[in-house]
Amino acid sequence: MKTSELSKLRKEMSKVQDGKRFEHTLSVAYTASNLAACYGENVDYALIAGMLHDCAKCMPDKKLLSICEKQHMQISGEEYRKPSLLHAKAGSYLAEKKYNVKNRDILNAICYHTTGRPGMSLLEKIIFVADYMEPGRRQAPRLDQIRRTAYTDLDKAVLMILDDTLNYLQASSSVIEKTTQETYQYYKGHVED
Repeated sequence: MKTSELSKLRKEMSKVQDGKRFEHTLSVAYTASNLAACYGENVDYALIAGMLHDCAKCMPDKKLLSICEKQHMQISGEEYRKPSLLHAKAGSYLAEKKYNVKNRDILNAICYHTTGRPGMSLLEKIIFVADYMEPGRRQAPRLDQIRRTAYTDLDKAVLMILDDTLNYLQASSSVIEKTTQETYQYYKGHVED
């Protein structure tokens, strides 16, 4: 990826995100590029996916619903109840149509960065993990342990994140998207203790 292309994406994100979200985006992109280098994934793909993972995050709920409905995307009951969950799906669409990303792996990494999915690709896992553990995050339980684990056993870090996320959502009586539960069950069965 040319420096000018990354710079252009950075500028675009600074226009569509508030300051705090933009800082998070930059941090996810650079964390993802470090994980990519560690695991032999394409660093440019990680930078692009990290830079665009929240490109729809600051959109109003009605706009997210509108994009997903117009594109005939499957919308779960949980997503109808909490449309902000659709920012990943809408973001994947925008990445392709507005930001010209054609690589399916990058688009999937954006689409599944919040829920994960069973059998994620290496890039998808990298973006999922980077989003959770980027240096600006402070509140998550076991964050230090997850950060260390991410550089030695990415699948185990994915499982730990899913476990902590589900525990948090259950404790706060928040909406739990079924894909997150399915992803947890998948990785629970594939990660050795």
